Amino acid sequence: MGKKASSKNRKRPEQKAHRTVYRGTIEITRSGMGYVTVEEMHRDVLVRPQHFQTALHGDTVEVEITRHSGSGKTEGSIVRVLKRRQTIFIGYLQFQKQHAFFLPETDRPMPDLYIRESDLNGATHGDKVVVQLTQWDAKKRIPEGVVQEVLREEDAGDMAMKQILLQSGFALHFPDEALEEAARMHDVITPADLKKRRDFRDVLTFTIDPVDAKDFDDALSVRLLPNGLYEIGVHIADVSHFVLPESALDAEAYQRATSVYLPDRVVPMLPERISNELCSLRPREDKFTFSAVFKITAKAEVKDVWLGRTVIHSNHRFTYEEAQEIIESGEGLYRDEIHLLNELAQKLRKERFRKGAINFSSQEVRFVLDENKKPIGITVKESKEAHQLIEEFMLLANKHVALHVGGIQVKDKPLPFPYRVHDTPDETKLGIFMLFARKYGHTFDTSSPEKIAASFNQMLRDAAGKPEQHVLETLGIRTMAKAVYTAENIGHYGLGFAHYCHFTSPIRRYPDVLVHRILQQCLDGAPEVDKKMEQKCRHCSDRERAAMESERAANKYKQVEYMSRFLGEEFAGVVSGVASFGFWVETVEHKCEGLVSLFSLSDFDDFRFIEEDYCLMGRRSGKAFRIGDKVNIKVVAASLDKRQLDYELVLGHVNHTEEVVLRRKQPGKNHPKGSKRKR
Repeated sequence: MGKKASSKNRKRPEQKAHRTVYRGTIEITRSGMGYVTVEEMHRDVLVRPQHFQTALHGDTVEVEITRHSGSGKTEGSIVRVLKRRQTIFIGYLQFQKQHAFFLPETDRPMPDLYIRESDLNGATHGDKVVVQLTQWDAKKRIPEGVVQEVLREEDAGDMAMKQILLQSGFALHFPDEALEEAARMHDVITPADLKKRRDFRDVLTFTIDPVDAKDFDDALSVRLLPNGLYEIGVHIADVSHFVLPESALDAEAYQRATSVYLPDRVVPMLPERISNELCSLRPREDKFTFSAVFKITAKAEVKDVWLGRTVIHSNHRFTYEEAQEIIESGEGLYRDEIHLLNELAQKLRKERFRKGAINFSSQEVRFVLDENKKPIGITVKESKEAHQLIEEFMLLANKHVALHVGGIQVKDKPLPFPYRVHDTPDETKLGIFMLFARKYGHTFDTSSPEKIAASFNQMLRDAAGKPEQHVLETLGIRTMAKAVYTAENIGHYGLGFAHYCHFTSPIRRYPDVLVHRILQQCLDGAPEVDKKMEQKCRHCSDRERAAMESERAANKYKQVEYMSRFLGEEFAGVVSGVASFGFWVETVEHKCEGLVSLFSLSDFDDFRFIEEDYCLMGRRSGKAFRIGDKVNIKVVAASLDKRQLDYELVLGHVNHTEEVVLRRKQPGKNHPKGSKRKR
């Protein structure tokens, strides 16, 4: 479970009274065993339940090594909890002999919490409640908590979303101290402020955002210069002007590290006073910004870059749909400026792909909700030119900020900086994918990372509009590494950039706040070396993954909630994934994914999983189910508790381009052994 650490990054364990103590993160399995991941150790440290002390799943702990086995297994005991991953839980209240106890609803073992009468907050026996862990140390055997909120069964969807957030370590509320700090702030622009900033208030500026956005963290300005060049300003909300290091707001923003976007709510990284008011680049308001200003030719060649703090005044707020209408129709407010920006963006995009960026397409599925936040419809949003317009200028700003800081050294060493990096594809995954792509006539040149990227783009161009397009895109994305934050710059492979960072969304991403602070230090000529930068990068990457997992879980819940109304109905679908225990199907109409289990297929044939072909193959018929295949399914089960949809195959399965009718086997013959369902 643990990762091998390179020798240059290994740290000596802390010695405490002749004891060997390490810092790490504990994972408690559903069976109750604990494993502490220690960065500088080859293997995880096994911790038995009796040695947990007060540690809970996900906590940062100190672990003492107590035993080494001959097989290399290491056992330990928790010495101290350094940081709680989660302090707020959902569960049920139970009274026993005039004492109240909270029973957490969690799939990881943890003790019940004692609730004092004064901390019940009106809750009674059997209530489902939100409770905060308040006291628990080694001297107190029983942890204590306070009821924050009583939940009602009619709010099942709300409870599910809160449970998802809490299990991922995201707080439901901001601390009072952080809210008080935000409330005391003002956005009055003084003459002293203007002396430190470049004034863009007289330059045409506007925002383009989703229709339901409230936090506008980027704006574009545009004007023609006397020398014939275009000046394009990328203006970003100056969050670092308000959120200062070591403040309560900064501590909470760092802990969250990201905003979380669920289908029915946004859990912001910063209080709404900051995100939706002080920092949001709302139209017809003067705002503090941090900007990247480019002088660009009509061919989209960057001739000059200026970085610094600014003041802007947004003239108008466009939605993506409004901007797209202007692009397509040629009519509308600021049509000439929008067309100019779009033409430049498309040239930047074309050049980016020419230099090695990989052109994977994407779709965004969003739920239409009623007044009770229940899903009543689903919409699919594709990336159009209006989206690409914003994307290209944000990428340009991110790249040039990273380029600027990347060229600065302190004592002959690179300045620690939160780069956004993306590694080259995993060789094993790429090898399997190449064999699969070859079956469709696509070959890869693996002589260099650049040639691999070019091969991907050629494959995507050749497959466009063909039946295999979806499967090749899906599997191609799965060969890619995950982008992360790190102080060690290895470039961004997917974008084809040698230097890249996140500068353009400080309202919703903490790394962007760090970037703003470091950039200002560099512009002032006084960069500071942050020895904890890599630790901060790892934390932000971890929180980003937790947010993505929360978003996936919440989307799945809403899918199940929506599809539960269609039990017994049949729909057309596309195979979206294959495993040894069945295959997943995404309905064409709703984009909702469910599992067709191997057990449910046993009436048709005995199917086996062939990994290199990404398919299930019938032993008798030779018929296969592959990603991208069209099938017809029936919705047979929808479990909100498990966030799980179960489908069954309907006769008349379409395999690639030919129709195949699978016939049911004779009862009692050729049923697969051990067809117990796995997930």
